[in-house]
Amino acid sequence: MKARFTLIMLIIAHISSADTLRVLSYNILNGYDYGKDTVRQANAIDFIKSQNADVVALQELCGFTQEKLEKLAQKWGHAYAVIVKEEGYPVGITSNKPIELKKKMREGLWHGMLHVKTHDIDFLVVHLSPFDFQFRRNEAKIITEYMANEIDDKGNFLVLGDFNALSSFDGFLNNSRPALLERYRNGDAKSKYSNLMDGEYDYSVMSIFLSYPLIDLAAKYVLPRDRFSYPTPILIGSWREVGEIIPSRCRIDYILSSRNLAQKCSNIEIINKGVVDSLSDHFPVLATFRL
Repeated sequence: MKARFTLIMLIIAHISSADTLRVLSYNILNGYDYGKDTVRQANAIDFIKSQNADVVALQELCGFTQEKLEKLAQKWGHAYAVIVKEEGYPVGITSNKPIELKKKMREGLWHGMLHVKTHDIDFLVVHLSPFDFQFRRNEAKIITEYMANEIDDKGNFLVLGDFNALSSFDGFLNNSRPALLERYRNGDAKSKYSNLMDGEYDYSVMSIFLSYPLIDLAAKYVLPRDRFSYPTPILIGSWREVGEIIPSRCRIDYILSSRNLAQKCSNIEIINKGVVDSLSDHFPVLATFRL
């Protein structure tokens, strides 16, 4: 009887695993300092492995090559990986199933865009300009125009990564954080670029994606008080002061979904507590789908 019960439980676990897709998106901060911060990298590998993700989208793969990314992916159980380029701030993706490369796009994009297909889903990994809202607007137009030409809008696809842009869904949260606006204004005053539009928050970048339409999954599943993905306490002692971290936190990392796939989403989480405080300056985003 005990053996039969164990067999039944194994079958149930297998069916459950086969029907569930877990997708993690993570900006890893300068490729773990170009691979030199081995402690942070080892801890990040342990964390990613613990999330049991089927697909992992990464930003800031600084110092990584295709071969290095493949070796990294193997450490959390993924046999497949693709990187968009091998210089600057690349994006990449790893999967526990074969990856079909669709497009490595760089022209007109600050860090590039990677389009692949795995698990019968199109993934577009992005990392938009960290400095200029107008450049981000152009990137959003380039990416959505590409999608309109290359992807069936009735299919299953995700656009995910570090957008460096604010969402109007979080407008009431951002307005309650005056330190956030002050941080942006101070940054713009020292730069030839501008993250703000006329000195105020810009929501036009994310609006281009949302009006495609893409679905902002976290707006549905994540409570307002937990809806922040940047900055983490790892920045304390470098260019952030202790008292500035919490008042200026915001959401700039997203997993955006096609309408069809959004209906299969069972949960999304911005993992912004615990060990992730010391793994990157961004918090990871994890979405679960019932396929």
